[in-house]
Amino acid sequence: MLLVLSEDHKAHLSFLTKADGSVIEEFGRIALEFLRKGANPKIYEGAARKLCVPVGMVQHGVEGLMFLMTESSKHMLYMRHKHQVRSILSQLLCNQPAYHNLEWRLDVQLASRSVRQQIIPMVTIRLLLTSYDANSTHSCMDLQTDPSTLLHVISTLEAALAAMKTSHARRILRNIK
Repeated sequence: MLLVLSEDHKAHLSFLTKADGSVIEEFGRIALEFLRKGANPKIYEGAARKLCVPVGMVQHGVEGLMFLMTESSKHMLYMRHKHQVRSILSQLLCNQPAYHNLEWRLDVQLASRSVRQQIIPMVTIRLLLTSYDANSTHSCMDLQTDPSTLLHVISTLEAALAAMKTSHARRILRNIK
């Protein structure tokens, strides 16, 4: 399978074609570190000083190389570091908290001092989440909304669930894993 890059990505990677092998190897190491820990401007500045190029060029080069590695591993083209790139990407996906429990309460204000007959319903939701990191921690999030906004959120979430059941979404998830 061929991997097609956009003109922007080709431009970002163009200066690596003229670089020495050790420089390209260092860029690969920086790109893997970028996948693990995120961007590090100090590393970009140090590499830019050594190569006598602008910091933006180094940053775009690392980002372009990172994109090339992730896309190559998805298409099984980057066999040497495929397992390392995929394990890093799978770790990035698991850092989000997961649903644990949901508690809700319906509050209705029937009147106030200024208005005798009014009905203002409010839904209070307590969302309990679990983070699966080194120590399994629980956190809670309190939300309050009116019923019409809650119905809109429910319909949006149902549409997202329906989109996840499409063959396109399943294909993407299969390629990520």
